[in-house]
Amino acid sequence: MDRNTLIGMVLMLSIIVGYGWWSQPNEKERAQMEHVHDSIANLQKQSIKVELKENAVAVDTTTQAANPIAAPDSTTNTDSLVMTKRQQQFGVFAAASAGEQRFVTIENDLVKVKLASRGGRIFSVQLKQYKTFDAQPLMLFDGDTNVFSVQFPTRDNHIINTGEMYFEPSASGVVVKDGDSSSIALRLTVAEGKYIEYVYSLKGGSYLVGLHLNMVGMSDIIPANNSYLSVDWNQDLPKVEKSIDNERMASTCYYKFTDDEVDYLSEGKDAKKDLTTKVKWIAFKQQFFTSILMPGQEFDKPISVETKTDKSSTSVVKSMLAHFTLVYNHRSSESYPMQFYFGPNHYQTLKAMDIGLEKQIPLGWGIFGYVNKLLVIPTFNFLDGLHLNYGIIILILAILIKLVLLPLTYKAYTSQATMRVLKPELDEVHAKYPNDPMKAQQETMGIYKKAGVNPLGGCLPMVLQMPILIAMFRFFPSSIELRQQGFLWAHDLSTYDSIYDFGFKIPFYGDHVSLFVILMTISTIMYTMMNNKMMSGGNSAMQQQMKWMGYIMPIVFLGVLNNYSAGLSYYYLLANLTSFGQQYLFKFFVDEKAIHAKIQANKKKVQSGKKSGFQARLEEMAKQRGYKLPK
Repeated sequence: MDRNTLIGMVLMLSIIVGYGWWSQPNEKERAQMEHVHDSIANLQKQSIKVELKENAVAVDTTTQAANPIAAPDSTTNTDSLVMTKRQQQFGVFAAASAGEQRFVTIENDLVKVKLASRGGRIFSVQLKQYKTFDAQPLMLFDGDTNVFSVQFPTRDNHIINTGEMYFEPSASGVVVKDGDSSSIALRLTVAEGKYIEYVYSLKGGSYLVGLHLNMVGMSDIIPANNSYLSVDWNQDLPKVEKSIDNERMASTCYYKFTDDEVDYLSEGKDAKKDLTTKVKWIAFKQQFFTSILMPGQEFDKPISVETKTDKSSTSVVKSMLAHFTLVYNHRSSESYPMQFYFGPNHYQTLKAMDIGLEKQIPLGWGIFGYVNKLLVIPTFNFLDGLHLNYGIIILILAILIKLVLLPLTYKAYTSQATMRVLKPELDEVHAKYPNDPMKAQQETMGIYKKAGVNPLGGCLPMVLQMPILIAMFRFFPSSIELRQQGFLWAHDLSTYDSIYDFGFKIPFYGDHVSLFVILMTISTIMYTMMNNKMMSGGNSAMQQQMKWMGYIMPIVFLGVLNNYSAGLSYYYLLANLTSFGQQYLFKFFVDEKAIHAKIQANKKKVQSGKKSGFQARLEEMAKQRGYKLPK
């Protein structure tokens, strides 16, 4: 392709693109086009209505010609056409496919459950003793955000979905008092002695809503080769907390297999899973509340669970979807007992049911979970029984845990004191061999050997304290007891405290300033500085990196914890302040001169040939790595 041809093609393309842009309609022209389009659509709708009316008149004329006694009634004939269409679509369920939406309620002192005649389903659930973050009534779901429907085929080849049918309630509403129980039935009648019935029951002072699905006289309607009823349970989780991001990270679907294993879908991303074994219960878990469906017998496979997230939504946290089946045995009457739990994620409440529901509260895996279950939760519940402010409870909890860890902390302090006594000798070694780290390491190990010192003595006690800190990282964001409980400037210890809102989001930090996090960060940096001064001032590259890491980590957590529970940051702040106090008191009990004298005595023992067990292991390790120890 020569140059002139290329220039010509570029000019032609430019003209085409320019003409397309120039010929685009302006705002006024687009509005006129939309008006014309809407006018055409309206004319088409009117034409369809006229055609339907003419068809109805034609049918009516034919009917009158065949039966001249019948009075002309276009409404009757239109209704007849509608019914015919319903019969074609729903068969024997045609009559139940039309009706009027009505609502009935069943409630106690804890929950208010609204039931809808269309679908016979639970329309909404209000938790009476809780409010949203902005003081509105707390609705677990409301309206079409909750779906519970049963699907099955009929002998005349129709697929029936109970969510499209109208049920007849047995009462207008029931209020259940403590010690009592009551129920409301919603019935879908097909024919005499043939019906589908939902019976909802509730006891006073309970979050459990019973459900009995009764299939009566359906055996000659459902095909003999169909042995299952298909059930869909879907729910949109509404925003009820201050931070929708925190809610999304804590909301997912949990389920329990028949072998007592509890599993869940990923919280951080949308997920779907087909479950290959029977399931004892399915839970749509939010941050502090949950909806759980528990069958009288295990849900039969196939079973699938799914979570979806519309990140553009500011009102819906996540969408939960569950599909399962119920075995149908073609008896004249079959009943499927189930229970819903609509309530808080309170550890003791869920654990009391003794079916593993408490496992959906994330307390940490392995040793961290045991620390929470065996130490933190019992202590917290005991203090909670004293009816103190939760800020005071956290303060007492921090002090008690520090007292439990006191022997380890004291051991770490004495080890640091020993290293400080050895600091001059270690500094001399590093000054003597500044360019020979291998030789400096050999000399350092020789000093440790002569002094009978374990260089890990100060690290091990600190490592053993880590499970407590990590357990607290899981406990506070999951503790519903802290929800909407204020302390000092924090209005809600279960979420972040904010002393200033930016109005925009800063990457890796957030859109607000948490004062508890700032104070915790400052105290952590100060504690790190104090420890660095107290510990041996080794000049190795690794030691210098560890020192800098001690300053970097608090800055990292400044962004991580800024959106976390204020109770967590407050606890870490108290832990730091308590550590300061312990370090100050330890100075009066640890005599570094006595430590120095003990080290000198150990050196004499080594010179006389005596070795401690640790010294022997340290020497053997050095030999295996090729180090030559000084004699």
